[in-house]
Amino acid sequence: MPTYEYECEKCGKKFEAFQSITAEPLTGCPKCKGSVQRLISSGIGVIFKGSGFYQTDYKNKKETSCPASNDNPSCKDCKLKRER
Repeated sequence: MPTYEYECEKCGKKFEAFQSITAEPLTGCPKCKGSVQRLISSGIGVIFKGSGFYQTDYKNKKETSCPASNDNPSCKDCKLKRER
């Protein structure tokens, strides 16, 4: 469920409310009972938890060719060039 930010039009108090997406917007300020306006969010922060979010986690670990070097020991092409 998202957290929405509200601002009271009467006293200027800003507060957050944890609501369902389908819930109706709040109408009253908890401090002065004045009318409130739901603010447009500037975006949410994404939090990645756990492992598997590094670029190297999904790369193919097996090297098949090495176009940059001729003396890479794990490169099959480099090995063939050395044997010739």
